Amino acid sequence: MRVYVPLTLPGLAEAYRTGELGAGPFGAYAVTPGLREWYVSDDTEELEYAALGRAALASLRLLAEEPEAPRRRVVIAVDVADRAVSADPGRGLDPAPGEVRVAGPVPLGKAASVHVDAADAQADVAAAADALPAADGGDDDAQSLVDGAEDHELLWFATQEIANLVGRGD
Repeated sequence: MRVYVPLTLPGLAEAYRTGELGAGPFGAYAVTPGLREWYVSDDTEELEYAALGRAALASLRLLAEEPEAPRRRVVIAVDVADRAVSADPGRGLDPAPGEVRVAGPVPLGKAASVHVDAADAQADVAAAADALPAADGGDDDAQSLVDGAEDHELLWFATQEIANLVGRGD
């Protein structure tokens, strides 16, 4: 199963350093029955893109918790065994669409690709991360800022480019 793991650039650097994602169960997003129902589509590519988008929003939430991290959303696509993935039991019977738990750790070698904001998205991503608490509280202006980050498409990178993304390229 392909899962989309939300990270920050420091989180990606840590995964690169250790060679694995997550020390134990960690959150990710995947095409689940709940996501299919929420997105109302049978097109696999659209559903994968929706799961990626959910992970990008989760990455934004991580950025809101890590003010020192560069303001770029990061999502890593990883292929894991179906048995390593479960619905998030901590979220009760109604997890967010597409939300799953991965047993972890997962070797970084299982990664299929990395998706990162372009440098020109940083201002909008920073504003969105700052606005998240107000948006969660129902503030329409803050939600508009969060939506502004979503207007930026994440760039696709091959896993061989991780070293350059985290500043450890030769």
